[in-house]
Amino acid sequence: MGNSCMKPVAHVNSSNLSGSTRSSKTQQNYNSSEKKAPLQSSAADPVRPISSNLKSFSFNDLKEATKNFREENFIGEGGFGRVFKGWINMSTFAPSKPGSGMVVAIKQLKPESFQGHKEWLAEVNYLGQLHHENMLKLIGYCSEDRNRLLVYEFMQKGSLENHLFRKGVQPLSWPTRINIAIGVARGLTFLHSLDANVIYRDLKASNILLDSDFYPKLADFGLARDGPTGDNTHVSTRVIGTQGYAAPEYVATGHLTLRSDVYSFGVVLLELLTGRRALEDEGPGSIEETLVDWAKPFLSDNRRVLRIMDTRLGGQYSKKGAQAAAALALQCLTSDPRYRPPMVDVLAALESLSSSSSMPRTPKSYSDNISNRNSSPSHPQKPIRHQRSV
Repeated sequence: MGNSCMKPVAHVNSSNLSGSTRSSKTQQNYNSSEKKAPLQSSAADPVRPISSNLKSFSFNDLKEATKNFREENFIGEGGFGRVFKGWINMSTFAPSKPGSGMVVAIKQLKPESFQGHKEWLAEVNYLGQLHHENMLKLIGYCSEDRNRLLVYEFMQKGSLENHLFRKGVQPLSWPTRINIAIGVARGLTFLHSLDANVIYRDLKASNILLDSDFYPKLADFGLARDGPTGDNTHVSTRVIGTQGYAAPEYVATGHLTLRSDVYSFGVVLLELLTGRRALEDEGPGSIEETLVDWAKPFLSDNRRVLRIMDTRLGGQYSKKGAQAAAALALQCLTSDPRYRPPMVDVLAALESLSSSSSMPRTPKSYSDNISNRNSSPSHPQKPIRHQRSV
């Protein structure tokens, strides 16, 4: 399969907000496929004033929290800038000594960052105004002179990308993968169900962070957009995102809809099933093949689909569960966005799969953690249906 026509923006990966180890000096980001995207499109994105629901930090406070951005506290780097671990007092938010108080991730914007200030402002507004257990918590920000920083909760297990693709990491179990998919679906369903719905636009494995219990949260809202309003069926915007995850109609036209997120979710679900990246980097001179193009011929065949399951699972998964998840992924990846299921139906299907006999028994300690998290009422169990309206 050939190259995608779109190249992504090189903003910082959410894995840089977590406890993952530092990437090699030859890499600019954790996701080697992430590059700057050309601005191809129409209307300028609206910019809103900074939310008042967040703590405003001084630059000196964040310098002290990170011990003057010391290298030993460095977490990662991307197009947005560098990310450091820091410590603040849980009550006053004043800087505290390493190992005491609350550990946070502090992301610092490069002054020359591509689209950097705009993405910084989008994160401040969306994460400052919207709160959900499957969205990363933004604690505060710094906007002092030319300094632009963001302060997030620290996610102990790092990114889903690291756990799926990094060598030497213990493979995620089948129940854990399904629970991660459910958490991501809940976060997207929340965004899509708001009166003023929000299109996440940058769903990918590196933007899904995991806490100590592998509970997932959506991070990096720099590319998020308000959804269409009134009689509008889409938002016209510049084409920007990450190659391999972006919906084909968005790449071709710049028309962004809620179903664009559904397509990206289908790609992430495929990554959970197969253990393969959305776009493999095979090195110079090789032909790039997207995971979707590679996997689609297998997804509609219940017998063949088992051939593409992640071998690191060691066969420890339900065949019926894998087949049902693959069928759901195929629906999300339908070329015509009108026939992709809405996220509320995707969530219902995953929750039904999780509660059915097609799931192997989850280890008790992990199952208890997840059940405690999910004790709040969830969306009704509705069957997946194809909807024509976008």
